[in-house]
Amino acid sequence: MTKTSIQLKLNGMQRRVDVEPNDVLIDVLRDKLGVKSPKVGCDRGDCGTCTVFLNGRTVRSCLVLAIEADGCEIVTLEGISKDGPTKLQKSFVDHSSFQCGFCAPGMVLAATELLQNNPHPQREEIQEAIAGNLCRCTGYSPIIEAIEDACKK
Repeated sequence: MTKTSIQLKLNGMQRRVDVEPNDVLIDVLRDKLGVKSPKVGCDRGDCGTCTVFLNGRTVRSCLVLAIEADGCEIVTLEGISKDGPTKLQKSFVDHSSFQCGFCAPGMVLAATELLQNNPHPQREEIQEAIAGNLCRCTGYSPIIEAIEDACKK
């Protein structure tokens, strides 16, 4: 297949990478650009472990062709925490919200998007915002409590 060079802004830095027409964004981020926070989970958009911000909105990077990201801005967990853990991330730590941490990047980005759009969400809004992120360890209670607590600070 013919490779195409795309340019994108990744975590604040301009990057150029050659991609094939069928390359998926998650694979390009992890394998070609070295960003490891988005995880390969279900590979069909159900689990949320591959979540990234694409032009300011969360997307499942396993469902986006890399070529579609040409000219776009992508922010991953590394990007939102480049100056250290955010208030939300500290709240997740305070509440021991994660056990294995596999879902953490997607949860953090989903909650970050929620709080950017709604700084004081109700519990039901938090549940809805993180609904597309599967956690097999904690049962969600410490995750929801951490988000609620981050809103109070």
